Amino acid sequence: MLDYVKLAMMSVILLVFLISFYTDLRFRRIPNILCIAALFVGLVLQFVYNGISGLVDGLLCVGLAFLILFPFFALRVLGAGDVKLMIAVASMMNTEFFLLTLGYGMVVGFFTSVLFALYKLGFKKLIAIIRHYLRCLYLRQFILSNDNGLMKLKVPYAPALALGWVIACSQNEEVLFLVSAFRYQVGI
Repeated sequence: MLDYVKLAMMSVILLVFLISFYTDLRFRRIPNILCIAALFVGLVLQFVYNGISGLVDGLLCVGLAFLILFPFFALRVLGAGDVKLMIAVASMMNTEFFLLTLGYGMVVGFFTSVLFALYKLGFKKLIAIIRHYLRCLYLRQFILSNDNGLMKLKVPYAPALALGWVIACSQNEEVLFLVSAFRYQVGI
């Protein structure tokens, strides 16, 4: 049987990721109204789906997202929009699914960041920056670079987080069952 509330949650997550994917690539920002609306809708859907325990699960996942991602924002690894996006999306997930999404998103984000840096900086400059940081690791001390090209580069991270969610969905039996039940009911 098709679970319409769970299908609504997955549809809202997909819509939020599609909008943030576009706005992050196009304007280098994720709208606050999108994150606030997704957070509110996510908590309401969690309450509808599982009552008070669903709402508590959603709030715990929101808190976990904040605890994990805020240090990355403080270190300027992630932007505030990326953190708010994942907090909003976390409101519609359980802890395990959120951690999988975040983990896959970070792995995809590493590769997309390297490709983005390669595109923006060029191969020689990227290799020089990597050598600098490897030297810092070898010497076990941070040496300020004369050229902070990599640190000034703002990488759109919402696409990587969205791809991480897609990969997590492909690994989740509940999501796969939901998709197959939807396809059966619609007749696709």
